[in-house]
Amino acid sequence: MNSANVNPSRSLTITDIQQFLLRGRAFIALILVLIVFTSLAPQFLSPENIVIMSKHVAINALLAIGMTFIILTGGIDLSVGSIVGLTAMIAGGLINEGIILPQFGIIAYPHTWLIVVISLALGTLMGAISGFIITRFNVAPFIATLGMLYVARGFAGLRNNGYTFANIVGKPELGNTGFEILGAGSFLGINYSIWIMGIFALVAYIVTTRLPFGRHVYSIGGNERAAELSGVRLARTKIIVYSISGFCSAMVGLIIASQLVAAHPATGDSFELNAIAAVVLGGTSLAGGRGSIGGTLIGAFVIGVLGDGLVMLGVSSFWQQVIKGAVIVFAVIIDQVQARMQEKIALQKQQAIK
Repeated sequence: MNSANVNPSRSLTITDIQQFLLRGRAFIALILVLIVFTSLAPQFLSPENIVIMSKHVAINALLAIGMTFIILTGGIDLSVGSIVGLTAMIAGGLINEGIILPQFGIIAYPHTWLIVVISLALGTLMGAISGFIITRFNVAPFIATLGMLYVARGFAGLRNNGYTFANIVGKPELGNTGFEILGAGSFLGINYSIWIMGIFALVAYIVTTRLPFGRHVYSIGGNERAAELSGVRLARTKIIVYSISGFCSAMVGLIIASQLVAAHPATGDSFELNAIAAVVLGGTSLAGGRGSIGGTLIGAFVIGVLGDGLVMLGVSSFWQQVIKGAVIVFAVIIDQVQARMQEKIALQKQQAIK
């Protein structure tokens, strides 16, 4: 009898430790990555390099925040990188070429703030279209967003026949200057892109943890049929989450174009892979229904630090792709292990009740 009383307790303790390690895997990975790169390159955590890394992390984190909403519903969005490129090209074209109105014989140059609004609205619309196709025609998210990836990238190339919009600083007499401040400006010594990341993360955290919409997102990913029976409006919720992703992608496009003071149609190429990696590494289940914004941020830091560390060490770009791919596969495997462990624990609790 004594051994029967001890073994379950011991097993439960081991399971708790395993669960703790699995849930904190992103933070543990971040610490390990920092230790490795700091030991290999002592200047890795220099103030200048930290600033550069923070900007890169902010870009990936913004995309990952939008991606988190989608993956929480059990979906996926492969179009985010292409939307980044399209919105960058739209903003660059509006600054350098304006809006041509041949019927009036004039060219209108929108104010900088209006250019930002137009670009954000376009990105949101692209996301909403993906959500509409998925919900209205019951198309798999992978296929719908893959199609949108090609559509957005194609329009980005058509915008200027594949050429770059260079020197997008505007002209004072046209009232469209100041665009570069978005990427180069700072407040209290912190770059605007980092502030934007913080604001987006805070809003996303409040939405997912405090508002009914957040509960609807989780419920759809947990059990879509049960969510529908409980009154959740599936179509509207899904369209909104894809719109959020499009909005975040558009913001990234604006930030990158502002930082480079140029817009290229290939901007954002493969960004969706880094965003998905950050989300999954941060603990969000690809099956939906489980995850957090905080975990996504840590995952974005891991991906950003890993990428910059490999560049600093002079690792080949091809090996960088191999390593990032391995990280994604490893993160998915860990996610599956965690899911199976939670199912096992739930089954044990049900048997204990019986």
